This record gives sequence, structure tokens and C-alpha cells, in this order.
Amino acid sequence: MHAEFEISTDERVTTVDVTERVEDQVPNDADGTATVFVKHTTAGISVNEAEPRLLSDIETALEDIVPETGWEHDELDGNADAHLRSMLLGRDVTVPVVDGRLDLGTWQSILLVECDGPRTRTVTVTCE
Repeated sequence: MHAEFEISTDERVTTVDVTERVEDQVPNDADGTATVFVKHTTAGISVNEAEPRLLSDIETALEDIVPETGWEHDELDGNADAHLRSMLLGRDVTVPVVDGRLDLGTWQSILLVECDGPRTRTVTVTCE
């Protein structure tokens, strides 16, 4: 099974909980794994807690770890920081699926981390 959905972001760096959108794509009778992949080089996917203060901390940490300016790629299109931040996050996660439900831990959510917004992002979900 393979499906896609789009998420629009409204900030340059922001984190969006996409757990429900992912689970909506999982077939009711699925058992196995779901791979969640963002089809972009300036956004990432992660599993973590979706508590609002933590989401803000994720954004602040990325901005602290990778400064916005001073990169060679900026001469081309001004978003080297976004590319570097997304490399730290990764573009995909794999989550167990049991009886058509994501088998996440109590506090775990699937997060799309936007590093170069606002944009519309495409997320794919593949179940095996």
C-alpha cells in the first residue's frame, strides 16, 4: 500500500504533528510496518513527543545548531541552513503497524519538521 498527503506550513521553521494524517492512510487490516517519508530536501520527519513547548524547543535547537547564514549554498538560493537542518532530522521513519493502527509509544507522535517554509509538503506512507 502506498499513499500520499500534503501538509502546508506557515512558518520558516515549524513542527507539525502528522500522526493522525499518517494513520488515516494505513489500511484497517494492516500488520507490519509503515514507512513515512517526506519528499523534500528541506524538511524532515521524526518521532517524538508533540508537547507544544517541546516542539518549540526542537525549532530553537535546530536554529542554534545550524545558524541561518554563512553558508556557500546561500549564494545560490539562500536556504543552506534548511538543507543542513533536514539532514540532521532525516527524511523518513518506520513505525510498526498492528491491526491497522500505528504501534507508537504513549508519548510518541510522528512529526513533520519544516526547515524552509512556508511551503506545501508531500508526505508518503508505504505499508508493508
